[in-house]
Amino acid sequence: MNIDNQILFFLSAIGVFNSVILGFYFLFFKKNKAISDLFLGLLLLALSTRIGKSVFYNFNPQLSKTYLQIGLSACFLIGPLLYFFVKSLLQNLNYSFAKYSLIFILITISVFGFIFPYKENPEIWRRIIYYSINIQWFIFIVLSIYEARSIFRKLVTHRNQISYQETWILSIVCGVFAIWLSYSLSRYTSYISGALTFSFSFYISFLLIYYAKNKTSISVISKEKYINKIDEKLVKEIQEKINILFETRKIYTNPDLTLSILAKELNIRPQLLSQFINDNLNKSFAQFINEYRIEEAKRLLKESAQLKIDAVGFESGFNSSSTFYSSFKKITGMTPSNYQKT
Repeated sequence: MNIDNQILFFLSAIGVFNSVILGFYFLFFKKNKAISDLFLGLLLLALSTRIGKSVFYNFNPQLSKTYLQIGLSACFLIGPLLYFFVKSLLQNLNYSFAKYSLIFILITISVFGFIFPYKENPEIWRRIIYYSINIQWFIFIVLSIYEARSIFRKLVTHRNQISYQETWILSIVCGVFAIWLSYSLSRYTSYISGALTFSFSFYISFLLIYYAKNKTSISVISKEKYINKIDEKLVKEIQEKINILFETRKIYTNPDLTLSILAKELNIRPQLLSQFINDNLNKSFAQFINEYRIEEAKRLLKESAQLKIDAVGFESGFNSSSTFYSSFKKITGMTPSNYQKT
C-alpha cells in the first residue's frame, strides 16, 4: 500500500474506530443513561459496521463475503435507529414499539441472509438488497426530519436559540443524511467517499455538540455577580408589576420574548430585571419564563383536551416541541401526555 493509500485508509478508518469506542461508551459506560443514549450507541455501531465494510473492502477486494453481508445487513438498522433516537430525545417515543420493530428487522434480515447468503447470491445483494437499503434509509431520514421539523425551522429563524439537545438532533440527522447521500452517489464518485464523509461528519458533529455544550455551560454559570442588593421595597414593586403583566396579557406566551422586551414592558432597566431574576429569584431568565409557560401548558392540558400536545407547547410560548417536552418533564417530573392522563 503506497503512502497515498495509507493516508486515505487512515482518514476513512479513524472515524470508524472512534465511532465504535463512542458507541460502546453510550451503551455500557455512560452514567445516568437515557433511552436516547441506547439508540445513539446502537446507531454508531450500525454505522461503524457499514462504513468499516466499505473501508476494508476498498483496500482488500478479497474480503470475506460473510463480512460484506454483515455490513449490508447493518444498514437496515441505521434508518430506524436514527428515527427512534430523534423521537426519544423529543420524548415522544413508544419504547415497546421501537424495541419490537428492531427485533423484527433483525429477525427478518437474519432469516433472509440465512436463506440467501451473499456468497451464493451476490447479485441479489448488490442489486435488490442494496437499493432496498437506500430507499428504506432515506424514508427514515425523511421521517426523522419531519419529527424534528420545528428544530429545523428554528435553525433558519432563531439559530442563536438552538439548545444543546437540539444540536445533537441536527448534527446526527444531517451527518447520517450526508453519509446516505455519499453512498447513493458512489457510482459517480469514489466508493470510499461514504467512509470519508462519515469521518468528516463524525468530527464536525461532535465539534458542534461540544461547542453547544460549552455555550450552554457558560450561559448557566455566568450569572452576574451583583455587589449592591435590590431594596426590598423595589423587589416587591418589580414582582407586582410582573404579576399584573403576566396575569393580564400573558406575555410569557410570546415565543420571541427576551429579557430586554420584558424590561421595556415593565418600564425598568434590563440590568435591574436581570439582577432581580438572578439574585432575588435565583433563576435564569429562561427558567423564570419557562415556569410560567409550563403552568399555562398544565392549564391547557386540563381544559383543552382537543388540543394536540405539540399545539399546547406552542400555545404556551415554546417555539419547539423538544424544548417544551424537556422543560415540562424537568419542572413537573412527568411528560405532558402522562400529566394529561393523570
